[in-house]
Amino acid sequence: MWKVAMSEEVGKALQSVVERVNQAAARRAKTLPAVPPRLVAVSKTKPPDMVVEAYRQGQRNFGENYVNELVDKASDPLILSSCPDIKWHFIGHLQKNNVNKLLGVPNLFLVETVDSAKLADKVNSSWQRLRGASTQRLKVMVQINTSGEQSKHGLPPEDTVNTVKHIVSQCATLHFSGLMTIGRYGYDLGLGPNPDFQMLLSRRQEVCDSLKLPLEEVELSMGMSTDFEHAIEVGSTNVRVGSIIFGNREYPNSAANTPNPSPGPSPAPSPEKTAKMVSEEAAKKMQHLTVSGH
Repeated sequence: MWKVAMSEEVGKALQSVVERVNQAAARRAKTLPAVPPRLVAVSKTKPPDMVVEAYRQGQRNFGENYVNELVDKASDPLILSSCPDIKWHFIGHLQKNNVNKLLGVPNLFLVETVDSAKLADKVNSSWQRLRGASTQRLKVMVQINTSGEQSKHGLPPEDTVNTVKHIVSQCATLHFSGLMTIGRYGYDLGLGPNPDFQMLLSRRQEVCDSLKLPLEEVELSMGMSTDFEHAIEVGSTNVRVGSIIFGNREYPNSAANTPNPSPGPSPAPSPEKTAKMVSEEAAKKMQHLTVSGH
C-alpha cells in the first residue's frame, strides 16, 4: 500500500510542478531567450524508490546536495537498473577533497556549484584523469553569492567574469554551462522582482558581453520550491524543486525522529523549512506579479 500511495503522490505532485513550470515559461517576457526551463527534482534525504517513481513519471534530472548521498544513491542497484537515462546534478557546496569522489558518480550530468578558479582547476584536472580516453567535457556552472550572506557559498558577484574566463580559457575538460545562485530565503515578491535573480541576470549579461557569448548559451540556475515560477518568468532556465514533489525532508537528527525529546526551546527552522513556510504566501503573490515593464 505504501508504494501505491507514494506512486500516486509523487506522480500527482510532479505533474503539478511540470504544469506550473510550463505556465511560467509561457508568461516569460519575449525579450528573454526562449530556452525551455529544465526541472531538477531535488531528492535530498529521499529513498531510491521515490527517485525511481519520479523517473517512471518522466522526470530525468535529479539534484543532490551532499557528495556521499549522491554517490550512494547514484550507485544504488535499483536506480542503476531502473533509470538508465537519469541525469544527476550536484547542487551543494563542493570541497576540493570530495571532487574525485563526486566525479566518479554514474550519470553525473552537471556540477552547479563551482565557486572559485581553484576549485575549477581541481575539477578540471580530476575529470581529465578520470575520463580516460573519453573526450566528453563535464558541464559546470559558476555559483554566485548574490545576496552577500555569509551563510551562503558562492563567488562575490564582481568576480564572475574573471572566473568564467578562467574556466573557458584554462579548463579544457570543462564546459561552462551557466550561472547559479541560491539567494535569500523568503523574499517578499510584493516588493518587486527578486533582486538576487536580477543580479544573476546582470552578471550573465556581463559574461556574455565580455566573452562574446550568446545569451541563450549561458544558463541561469535559480529558483526553488517557493519561487521557481517567478524565477522562470524573469529568465531562469534551470529550477531546483524538492519538497513540493517529494514532501518534507526528514533529517536523522530532527526532533521528529528523536524519541522522547527533552522539553526546551524549539530549534530555529532550517532554511528549507523556512522557505516552505512562506511558499503559500509567495505563490499567492506570484499570481499577481507580472514581468512586464522589468
